[in-house]
Amino acid sequence: MSIKQLPPHLVNQIAAGEVVERPASVVKELLENSIDAGSKRIEIDIEQGGLKRIRIRDDGKGIPKEELALALSRHATSKIASLDDLEHVASLGFRGEALPSIASVSRMTISSRTEDNEQGWTVSPQHRDDGAEAFDDPEPTAHAKGTTIEVRDLFYNVPARRKFLKTENTEFKHLQEVVKKISLSNFQIGITLRHGQRNLLTLQPALERVGADRRVSEICGPAFMEQSLYLDYEAAGLKLWGWVGLPTFSRSQADLQYFYVNGRIIKDRVVTHAVRQAYSDVLFHGRHPAYALFLELAPEKVDVNAHPTKHEVRFRDARLVHDFLYRTLHQALADVRPNEAAESAPAIPNNGTEKMSMAEYNREAIRSQQRLNIPVNNIQPGQVAEQMAAYQRMHDSAGDNSQNNAENVTSGLNTGFIPSGSPRSSSSNYTPPLSDKFSEKLSTHVTSSMPVSENQNTGEVPPLGFAVAQLHGIYILAENAEGLVVVDMHAAHERITYEYLKKSMAEDNVRSQPMLVPSSLSVSKKEGDCAEEFAETFEQLGFELNRLAPEKLAIRAVPSLLKDSNVEQLVRDVLSDLLEHGSSERIQQEMNEILSTMACHGSVRANHRLTIPEMNALLRDMERTERSGQCNHGRPTWTQMSVDQLDKLFMRGQ
Repeated sequence: MSIKQLPPHLVNQIAAGEVVERPASVVKELLENSIDAGSKRIEIDIEQGGLKRIRIRDDGKGIPKEELALALSRHATSKIASLDDLEHVASLGFRGEALPSIASVSRMTISSRTEDNEQGWTVSPQHRDDGAEAFDDPEPTAHAKGTTIEVRDLFYNVPARRKFLKTENTEFKHLQEVVKKISLSNFQIGITLRHGQRNLLTLQPALERVGADRRVSEICGPAFMEQSLYLDYEAAGLKLWGWVGLPTFSRSQADLQYFYVNGRIIKDRVVTHAVRQAYSDVLFHGRHPAYALFLELAPEKVDVNAHPTKHEVRFRDARLVHDFLYRTLHQALADVRPNEAAESAPAIPNNGTEKMSMAEYNREAIRSQQRLNIPVNNIQPGQVAEQMAAYQRMHDSAGDNSQNNAENVTSGLNTGFIPSGSPRSSSSNYTPPLSDKFSEKLSTHVTSSMPVSENQNTGEVPPLGFAVAQLHGIYILAENAEGLVVVDMHAAHERITYEYLKKSMAEDNVRSQPMLVPSSLSVSKKEGDCAEEFAETFEQLGFELNRLAPEKLAIRAVPSLLKDSNVEQLVRDVLSDLLEHGSSERIQQEMNEILSTMACHGSVRANHRLTIPEMNALLRDMERTERSGQCNHGRPTWTQMSVDQLDKLFMRGQ
């Protein structure tokens, strides 16, 4: 077959295959045009899930009469004029393909009026028998300022595409989700969505934080707003703001995740990986976080022209973006403690009020990671002035059984630490030995005892209140200013112990253990180059890798905690992460899993009776420990029942 030029109508239909997938795609493109036109209010009318009719009306700047037909031509746009404009593009639509592509597979009518004209004009492209499009002269019409675009009989001339569409209900659900996504990034615009005669969504313009909260609640649900944090943080030319769900508000599917870059909804592997890592230590297995986050950066630092539908972007410095997202979200979740209200902004370094350089940001990130335990002399007024670290020691005053109880509590921690050179235990719960310095620190922490204040009426009631009883040897019941607090004592103590283990190991550094027989690992040349480039990173994590050949590595030392792991597979996974993201947390995650197991064995067990001072000490520890709202497995450690909720249970006042 000889080479020949494709006819214009076929070119448009091929482009429509890239841009117009279903009615939701049409709504997305037309809404973005309305937003770029400076609209303050947009009305969307849908019939039969968008298959029969889609009409979008806005009050934007409108299209002049002489440009109506030009707007339906390919690569015609008012948003860019040069390559420099493309590199700094800030508008949502700019490719000049949406309108002609949609018009080629539907019956379209455009009506518009600009502010300086009293008369509106309308135009409809006509499809000729050969498939080409013809444009009649615009006709006058009564129209308010703005533009109305009506799309009828989508895919009427492409029956093969129409066969792939789903049911009316399914198509409308996709369309409604698109409207919600766009509404979340344009709080200043009022949006109305109607399906048939039903008004399904009415969003008022939101110019303040209260209005934005209301819109997020309408779209994501009130439960999300009640269990989410608002953050606003800026550093190194990047700004992240929005709402992140608490780990206890997780989803079985990733269906409540909205991420925007300069107002554009996107799906990006760098972003997804960073968010997943930030939640890795607090989320229950198999669950997904919920969030509505907005990243802002200079337009020239992100390529939004990477895909025809503009769902994907490319960052100029993907590693910077990844680290910024991870550190910000990780610290925001870590700083959530019982003494901080959920609706207040988390205690992120610098409080998110000042701009920071990248060097300052890195220093703050390091300092924030060192702030795991707050010293006793920094306890706020109203809290119990002192706390005890080893709850079992308090049994000394309880009777002859105190020593046995203490031994039961500490046995789980002590069995994990086998001195170097000792024969390996045959137990399946064997834990590799740690350094002597680390073991000494843990021993000191476990055996130390601090007196608990006996006077609980010297100040304000602490956030988790004061213990009043223990239920079935499992739950601590406490009274605070709001009402009743119920604490899962094992889950809470597990998180406290786990955070201490991580802090102690970080201070003692990762101990490396040489292998008796170095392990040989076959890799690709690209992976070998990566291993050499990140040799210092591997060394800091306790690995010693040598390159024997372009496609062969030798593993000569591994972290002590991981000596019984599948080291070769771990190295391959780390190399894969480094090649794709420029960083990897796999080694740290493997070590954290071992520390988590140790913390689980070393925490107070069910049916272990605690005295009132011990319970109060546990509550005070929770108030100062990062991530204390969830145990190491992602389960909640405490819950609050207000007096009003208790009154409703017993129908008081009704």
